[in-house]
Amino acid sequence: MLPKKGVPYPFPKPDHEKIIIFGEWWKAPVQAVINQWTQTGLPPNVSDAHTINGHPGPVPGCTAQGFTLHVESGKTYLLRIVNAALNDDLFFKIAGHNLTVVEVDASYTKPISTDTIFIGPGQTTNALLTADRSIGKYLMTISPFMDTVVAVDNVTAAGFLRYKGTLQFSPPVMTNTPAMNATPMTRSFAAKLKSLNSKKYPANVPLKVDHSLFFTIGVGMNPCATCVNGTRAVGDINNISFVMPNISLLQAHYYHINGVFTDDFPANPPIPFNYTGSPPSNMGTMNGTRLYRLGFNSTVQLVLQGTTVVAPESHPFHLHGYNFFVVGRGVGNFDKNKDTQNFNLVDPVERNTDAVPTGGWIALRFRADNPGVWFLHCHLDVHTSWGLKMAFLVDNGKGPDESILQPPSDLPQC
Repeated sequence: MLPKKGVPYPFPKPDHEKIIIFGEWWKAPVQAVINQWTQTGLPPNVSDAHTINGHPGPVPGCTAQGFTLHVESGKTYLLRIVNAALNDDLFFKIAGHNLTVVEVDASYTKPISTDTIFIGPGQTTNALLTADRSIGKYLMTISPFMDTVVAVDNVTAAGFLRYKGTLQFSPPVMTNTPAMNATPMTRSFAAKLKSLNSKKYPANVPLKVDHSLFFTIGVGMNPCATCVNGTRAVGDINNISFVMPNISLLQAHYYHINGVFTDDFPANPPIPFNYTGSPPSNMGTMNGTRLYRLGFNSTVQLVLQGTTVVAPESHPFHLHGYNFFVVGRGVGNFDKNKDTQNFNLVDPVERNTDAVPTGGWIALRFRADNPGVWFLHCHLDVHTSWGLKMAFLVDNGKGPDESILQPPSDLPQC
C-alpha cells in the first residue's frame, strides 16, 4: 500500500522498497495435480519446492544461485512480502537481522520487531529492514509450518541478503529455520499484531452487532463410486460444501436470475457437536450454492471455528470485498459467554486474511458497506477447490453511491 500523494508513511520513510514473493513449484503440470484429486478423491501431492521470487535457492550443478537481495550499509528497506504459495503457511527469516512489521494486508500496524515473520497463503506483510550489520552475505529462508498430521512440502527455500562491497566468494552467515510445528511462535506473532488506531488511522471496530454468525470450518468425506476407498475429500462451512454455479453469482443477483443460488446459508452449524474433540462417525456434508444475505451497512460478528473432522488444521481465511478486525482468537471450542469478555475492541489488527488456528477459532467484525456478492473462503487452494467456501450477498443501500455498478457494455457473455 502506498500513502496518498503528499501524505507520509506513519513510520520513517525507507530509502528503498523491495518486493519479495513466496511461491510453490511442482515438477508436474499444476492441472495434472488438480486432476489427481478429481480422479482419486485423495489430496493432491504436495509441491516439490518453495520459491523466493521464483527461485528455490542454490541447486548443485546449476549456475543460478537463487534470489539475492542487494543492500547498502546504513540504508533502510521496506520489504513488501507476499505469500503466493497455494497451500503452505511459511516462516521467513534473514540471518542476523530483525524485521519491523509495519503493515499487513494493506493496513498499518503498530511496529513490532521480530526475527521471524509468519505469513499464510494470500497474506501480505510489509516490514522494515535496516542494513546495520557487518558487510557480508546473509542467508534468507522460507520454511513451512504445520502442527498436525497433514502432509506438507517440508523443503526450505533459500536466498541471500548481500551487502555492497561483499567479496565474491564470501561464505554466508547462516541461520536456523523454526521447527515445522513451532505453534507457540505462530500464536505469539499473531497476538502482537495491533492496528495503529491513531487519529489519522483509526480502528473503526463495530461495537454494535446486527448479525452474530458462528461458522464451523473443516474437511469431510463424501461418497464417490469411482474414487479410491469409495470416498472423496471435501471442504465445508457449517457442513455445506459450496458448489460453484455455471454463471457468475453477481450477474445472477443483478439480473434476478432464478435457480442459481439461494440466500439461506445457516448462521450456525445445523447440528452442534464437540468441534475440537473426537471426530463424529458421520463425516459427510451437504452440497449447495447457498449465500448469507446482509443488509447494506449492517454489522457482522463472525466466529470461525476449526474442527477435528478428518484432521485438525490451520486454515487461512480470506474475505473478498472487505477488511475485517480480528477481535479475538483462541484454542478449543469458542465459548460465547467467556471468550467475548476478552475481545479486543480498541486496536485489533485489521486485515483481509487471517488464520484459524489448528483446533481453535477466530472472531471477526466488519461493516457490510460494499454491495455485491463476496466470497469467504479458505486460502489453501486445495481446500477452496474442495468447497471450503461460501458467499455473502450484500444488498444495495440508498442511491447510486450505495448500489452495485451497472455491468459494462462489453462484459463478455458466458
